[in-house]
Amino acid sequence: MKTAVVILNWNGLAMLQRFLPSVIANSPEAEVIVADNGSTDASVDYLREHYPTLRLILLDKNYGFAEGYNRALAQVEADYYVLLNDDVEVTPHWITPVLSTMQDDPTIGIAQPKMLMYDQRDTFEYAGGAGGYIDRYGYPFCRGRMFSTLEQDIHQYDTPCDIFWASGAAMFVRADVWKQVGGLDGDFFAHMEEIDFCWRAKLQGYRAVYCPQSVVYHVGGGTLPKSSPTKTRLNFRNNNALLYKNLPLTTRRRTLRIRAWLDMVAALKSLLTGHADECRAIWAARKEYRTWKPALDRKRATTIDKLPPCTYNRLILTDYYLQRRRTFSQLPQQHFL
Repeated sequence: MKTAVVILNWNGLAMLQRFLPSVIANSPEAEVIVADNGSTDASVDYLREHYPTLRLILLDKNYGFAEGYNRALAQVEADYYVLLNDDVEVTPHWITPVLSTMQDDPTIGIAQPKMLMYDQRDTFEYAGGAGGYIDRYGYPFCRGRMFSTLEQDIHQYDTPCDIFWASGAAMFVRADVWKQVGGLDGDFFAHMEEIDFCWRAKLQGYRAVYCPQSVVYHVGGGTLPKSSPTKTRLNFRNNNALLYKNLPLTTRRRTLRIRAWLDMVAALKSLLTGHADECRAIWAARKEYRTWKPALDRKRATTIDKLPPCTYNRLILTDYYLQRRRTFSQLPQQHFL
């Protein structure tokens, strides 16, 4: 059994200097590979000088997170892939418990470790927390993170469980599942691509799980800050696209109509609170998404007839903003499929 930890780098010299040593030191059971996404900083020179035996995959330009990984992993022979951000500090024995969990059950195609903040090490990290979920209208959230509310880790999520999606910041994937599902959707460029991938894997009968025995610490926001209009555009565009691709046809039209109204409310809120650039980004996202529809139809699976397990069958916005349910444990669990 061969495991490959693949770090996709784009102008991340400072992150490589800071975090690559922990990955190499704590991953003796895996081959560590850096795939460079057309960096223009000194990343490649640094790796060649300080890690001459480390495998380096050079891509000719920045293909984004999604297509960058597709192109990199096409050059990697392994039984398990670990997609790891360059701003993640791993801990001793972080790989073994996840692989043991996956090996014990061939239906588990995807997994993630517990993800905590690098600077507040007792607090769940935004990008992955204790495993990701999604509501029926496409809004993602995590155990340990509901919108901007981050929970302190007091071991409330120390039980392994099924999840809807695993964070792309530290995602374990069976190589044969990656190939069967078709990898990430390269058109997404970045953001939401791991949710789309996990959804497509679930439609083919695979499970995604959370493994709390493995812990990593994530800086987060290293490429685009949270307030970036580009990030807003990518998130709204890709979120609508993954709904269009993966929702059952029986509910897709109604769900996307409601989602369109919710996006308009979000755009109006941004405008009224003095964030005109965010408002424009949301409208640009919706315009791009509409032009994508013919291509999305061609990518759509033909056997979709219901929402997959671990979908939250309500609108999470109502729970969070109106009913003030700010933690995962406060959500009515009977509404998870």
